[in-house]
Amino acid sequence: MSAVFFASELEGVATYWRIMRRDGVTLAFTSHNRPLTFEGITHLAAPGMLPSAIRRTARLERDSVEVQGILAHDAIAESDLEDGRYAEARVTIGLVDWESLSYSSLFQGTLGNVSAEDHGFTAELRSAKAALEQDFVPRTSPTCRAAFCDAACRLNPASFTRIAKISAVNADANSITFDAGAAAAAFLHGQVRWIDGAHAGITMRVVDVQGGALVLDQSIAANLLESGQRAYLREGCDHTVSTCASRFGNAANFQGEPFLPGNDLLTRYPTSAS
Repeated sequence: MSAVFFASELEGVATYWRIMRRDGVTLAFTSHNRPLTFEGITHLAAPGMLPSAIRRTARLERDSVEVQGILAHDAIAESDLEDGRYAEARVTIGLVDWESLSYSSLFQGTLGNVSAEDHGFTAELRSAKAALEQDFVPRTSPTCRAAFCDAACRLNPASFTRIAKISAVNADANSITFDAGAAAAAFLHGQVRWIDGAHAGITMRVVDVQGGALVLDQSIAANLLESGQRAYLREGCDHTVSTCASRFGNAANFQGEPFLPGNDLLTRYPTSAS
């Protein structure tokens, strides 16, 4: 419900903001001193949130937003921030009348880089206009530009994803051994999306394979992981044309130029031997 605010000298107006994580969890807060429920969402009281500047324009560059305290509520666990559960979360900030519950959205975007600072966390807010800054002109590359199993790759992700259970955990190597029923090397450059346990909902990348164990790019809570806990395992691809052709039979959809001469060809000059 949209409303016109600050039309009179005295109004009961508060700020609200919502954080919608990629794992389906939604957290909502308001600067009012009691919870407010509208749009079917209860916004917890968080008076410490200070929207110091929100500027909207009709131009194409991203809107500027400065907000203090957006991640400073007890409902936001420090461990979840460190584990990356809030990466690329959608954020909505707006105004609400705490009597009529009329509201208006001022900002919509995503959370960018989250960093620890002065016993708290600071987050970059990216407006929806940031998508207009992307360069959609493809650049030549000897490796494939497509993400494995995306629309450009055209392989079916279901054919390369399976549910596996933990069989062993190595805290020192930050690696997990799964009973995947396939060679561990197939999951190099792939991903692990947790179903159970402390990391449920988090996606991690496989950066190395040691024996039959998968080394992950994020720290694992080894003391909280147990045998039998499940995860989705997605196979990986090294984005070379030889792998695309021999392993996946998908060279027709290879999104790269493996045989294009490189820049070093432009620096050559004729010699007496040539």
